[in-house]
Amino acid sequence: MTDQNKSLIKKIIGGILVVLGILALLTPLTPGSWLIPIGLEMIGVPLVFWDKAKAWLIHKFKSPQ
Repeated sequence: MTDQNKSLIKKIIGGILVVLGILALLTPLTPGSWLIPIGLEMIGVPLVFWDKAKAWLIHKFKSPQ
């Protein structure tokens, strides 16, 4: 499998996750909207808040030394 095929498969899976996440937003009591940011990352859309969230999590759960 070539790198181009892997990239295409990753984008297809990302698109499916985004669509499923949007459907989860529309259906009541379905906690699946978290699929949207995961799908966007797989497609290649960088999320602006991700770097800030990652830094906050590292700071929050960093062991005190």
